[in-house]
Amino acid sequence: MSTTEPPVEGDAPLEDEAVAEDQDARETPEPLARDIMTTPVITVSPEMSVKDLAALFREQRVGGVPVVVDGKLVGIVTEGDMMAMDADIEYPHWFELFDSVIYLGSQKKFKEQLEKASAATVEQLMTDDVKSVAPDDEARVAATLMHKHKFDRVPVVEGEAVVGIVTRHDIMKILGL
Repeated sequence: MSTTEPPVEGDAPLEDEAVAEDQDARETPEPLARDIMTTPVITVSPEMSVKDLAALFREQRVGGVPVVVDGKLVGIVTEGDMMAMDADIEYPHWFELFDSVIYLGSQKKFKEQLEKASAATVEQLMTDDVKSVAPDDEARVAATLMHKHKFDRVPVVEGEAVVGIVTRHDIMKILGL
């Protein structure tokens, strides 16, 4: 008489099945940034006019591009940056006290809004605090950066050279969505 009963639906998998699932998981490597990035990547220089940038976005059907100088990443410019040119500018609240003006809002943010609203070149419009990934970083590193910072794209940089770009669309493709 056998004391082993067949597994009931919902029971934990048998030890051999669990080992096989672990091996399958290890055999399927996680995709790297280089596996999903778009290449060649379109880049622009800081001196490009905003008018030419808008034409580039339309012609190439892209929503953002890295900004490079001598092959080195110095910023990123997106449609969102261009939309800031037409957005309402929020004046900082202030009050006067003893012949002094005290600002309640951020003067730095106000200055940045003014600069973007009046931008004539990519340099005046771009974001210079750029987050990037390396080609051998796992794709989820790029996805995490995009989610955490609310980015739509992340440049892929090898050494100092921009070699590709990973977009939300690229991430969605590997998720099968």
